[in-house]
Amino acid sequence: MPQADCGSLYIVATPVGNLDDITARAIQVLSRVDSIAVEDSRHSRKLLQHLGIDTPMFALHEHNEVQKVDEIIQRISAGEDIALISDAGTPLISDPGYPLVNRASQAGIKVVPIPGASSILAALSCAGLPTDRFVFEGFLPAKQGTRSNHLVKLAAEERTLVFFEAPHRIQDCLKDLLTVFGPERHGVIARELTKTYETFLRGTLAELLDMVAADSNQARGEIVLMVAGSDKKDQSLDQAALHIFNTLLDELPLKQASSLAAKITGLGKKTFYQAGLEQKKQQDK
Repeated sequence: MPQADCGSLYIVATPVGNLDDITARAIQVLSRVDSIAVEDSRHSRKLLQHLGIDTPMFALHEHNEVQKVDEIIQRISAGEDIALISDAGTPLISDPGYPLVNRASQAGIKVVPIPGASSILAALSCAGLPTDRFVFEGFLPAKQGTRSNHLVKLAAEERTLVFFEAPHRIQDCLKDLLTVFGPERHGVIARELTKTYETFLRGTLAELLDMVAADSNQARGEIVLMVAGSDKKDQSLDQAALHIFNTLLDELPLKQASSLAAKITGLGKKTFYQAGLEQKKQQDK
């Protein structure tokens, strides 16, 4: 139970782009708390100035959050109300804040959600992919090998997959998705949500890769990448099957390697053949 004179910690969602997406309740809370923990004061200052809010700010980001937690808990325990915001959207979703909320909860401090904008939900609501069940995977590993290995573990996932991706890695990410999930799996790229250049690209993974490769503007800004879940009939290639296929492909023509790999693994010959065509296509670029 919270102490009678203890303050509260407010987790406040802020706009992901369009500043008019701030909620009335968020404005009220940010105006009346004693201070606001922000990810980047330069970024948050623009929002607060736009809203006419002069509440003091202090930095809480991935490099200092562990060291800052005790101080913040002490301040709230002494009666201060503190709000936490991130650069955009709902805090803690691939953003700093978990150590603070965890400790506040353990200390019996009241943690209050102030819901609002979320790029994940905004993207899903307009994607045209199944939304009754989905899984958020955050940012995929930056290194190609680690990323591919992680995708292999997700290849059979039947729920819609949601990722954040850096613009400079989107092509490489799509190439790995295409190789592991197959070229016919459908996906959606949601870029610069609620901003001037908001864009949705829809198609198979092969089509999405071609779209991004043909237009450098599609590799800019904030990106939410969504991929349809695996169909039970889908024969995605796991890492072991790919290894067998690529070993055969080093020594044999594509058609023969596909046929032999199908016999060894029990997967469809067409699946291997299409994967080989896509690999060749990427090598020729």
